[in-house]
Amino acid sequence: MAYQTIYPYTGELLETFENHTDQDVEATLTTAHNLYKQWRNEPISSRRPILQKVADSLRENADELASIITHDMGKLVKESKGEVLLCADIAEYYANESESLLKPVPLESPAGEGYYAKQSTGVIMAVEPWNFPFYQIMRVFAPNFMVGNPMILKDASVCPKSAKVFADIVKEAGAPEGSLTNLFINYQQVADIIADKRVSGVCLTGSERGGAAIAKTAGENLKKTTLELGGNDAFIILDDADWDLVKEIAPQARLDNAGQVCTSSKRFIVMEDKYEEFLEILKESFANQVLGDPMDENTTVAPLSSKSAQTGLQKQVQMAIDHGATVVYGNEPVDQPGFFFMPTILTDITPDNPIFDQEMFGPVATVYKVKNTQEAIELANNSSYGLGNSIIGQDLEEAQKVALQIETGMSWINSAWGTLPELPFGGIKNSGFGRELGELGLNAFVNEHLVFVPKK
Repeated sequence: MAYQTIYPYTGELLETFENHTDQDVEATLTTAHNLYKQWRNEPISSRRPILQKVADSLRENADELASIITHDMGKLVKESKGEVLLCADIAEYYANESESLLKPVPLESPAGEGYYAKQSTGVIMAVEPWNFPFYQIMRVFAPNFMVGNPMILKDASVCPKSAKVFADIVKEAGAPEGSLTNLFINYQQVADIIADKRVSGVCLTGSERGGAAIAKTAGENLKKTTLELGGNDAFIILDDADWDLVKEIAPQARLDNAGQVCTSSKRFIVMEDKYEEFLEILKESFANQVLGDPMDENTTVAPLSSKSAQTGLQKQVQMAIDHGATVVYGNEPVDQPGFFFMPTILTDITPDNPIFDQEMFGPVATVYKVKNTQEAIELANNSSYGLGNSIIGQDLEEAQKVALQIETGMSWINSAWGTLPELPFGGIKNSGFGRELGELGLNAFVNEHLVFVPKK
C-alpha cells in the first residue's frame, strides 16, 4: 500500500512515505501495552495538561496545519482551518470534562453497597479515513487518551502527512511514547494487530466493505468495535418550512467538503407543491459555485480527494442515469486540472434504480417529491443507512416528532449536519454502531467494573 500525498488540485505527487515493517508493528505494540499498564496506576488528571497542550498547539499553528490538510486531500483551506480549530475544541473538552465523566457511578441495591468504576481496557486500533484527516483522529484519540487506552493509528493512504503531523503534535505536547503511534501499514498488518492479545478494541470510520472486514476480524478475536460507515442522509422540508432558511442551508448541506461528508444531506425530500421551487433554488446555487484552487478564499467547491474518487462518482451518476434518473443540473466535465466534479442534481430516482440505496460521496444531490409528511418519513426510512438527517419546519414540536420517526442515529432540526465535542456521533443500520464524541464516546472502550459489598 503506497502512502502518498498527491495534491488533488493539480494531480502532482508531493511526497511519499515508507511503509512500516512487521518489526515496527511489534515494537509499537510492546510500547503501547507497557504504557497501558503504567497508566492504570496513574490518575486521569496527569494526562489533562498534555491534552490541553495539544489543543493550544492546534490553535497556534492552525494556518500551517490547514495547508497540510488541503494539500493532502484537497478541501478548501478555510474548511481545513475550521477542522483544526474544531479538533482543538474536542481536545479541550475532554481535557476539562473527563475526570468528572469518568468518576465511579454509585448503584442502589437493597443487598448492599456498590458502584462501577470506569477503567481503561488496553490498546485501541484506529482505522480512519481521509475526508477529515485531523478530526477523525481526534474524535477517537482524545477520549481514549484520557481514559488511559493507548492508540495505534492506520490512516488513509492518501493523507499520510496529516496523520504523521497529528501524531507529532501529540508527542511534542509531552505525551509518553505509545500514546498515539501512526503506522503506514497494510490491511494484513491491521488484521494482525487486531488479533494481538495486547489490543482490546478497534474503531473505524470508512466504507461498508471496510467496516465489514474489520468487524469480521474483530469478531473472530472477540474484540470490541465501533464503526461509522457512511450514510445517505435525508433533508426533509416540511409544509411549514422557512424558505429563507432552506435557501440558506440546503446547498451547503450537500456541497461542504465537496460533498465528501458521511453526514451531508444527500437525499432532499420536498412536498410536491414546493418541489419545482426547491429545484430552482438548488440549481441557482449550484450554478453560482466557484470551482478552483482550494487555497483561494474565493473558491467555494474544492476538488475531490483523488482520481479514483472522481472516477467512482462519475460511474455512480452514469449508472443512475442509465436506470432512469434525470439530470436537472450538472454532470459536465470541469475544464481545469485536478479531480473536480461539477455539482450535479438528479431527480426521478425510483427504488429500483441501483443508486437509490447507495451513498454518493461528492457534490451530487438527489431530490424527491412527496405528497405529505408520512410519505416523507417512509421515503427517508427506505434506506439501508441510518446516520443522520435534517428536518426543516417552523413548528419545533412537530419537527421533533418527525425526527423521532426517522431510523437514524442523529437528527438536526432547522440545521444542516454538524458536530460539537459534547454531542455523540454515530448511526444505526449499515451506518455502523457505537458512538464517538461526548460522554458516550468517552465510554466506548471502558470497563464498567462493578465493585459490590453485600450487607452482613
